[in-house]
Amino acid sequence: MAHRYWCGECGFKTPWLARPEGLHRQVEHYARKHPGTPPAGLLETRRRGPSSAGCLLLTAVAFILLSLAASCCH
Repeated sequence: MAHRYWCGECGFKTPWLARPEGLHRQVEHYARKHPGTPPAGLLETRRRGPSSAGCLLLTAVAFILLSLAASCCH
């Protein structure tokens, strides 16, 4: 799983990272931009979904079926 931390004080957000690295970047952000304020905000979690190859395969099959259907009509 990947995580993204959102700053509770401004619009900063970390990239999608492993949890320890994201937390580290959020703490660094607070130290740099909001000194003296304890880190707060939201934690967003993204489960890694299936690869895009499945979507590409589905699109290719749909294109072939549409081509066959169009060629049968003529």
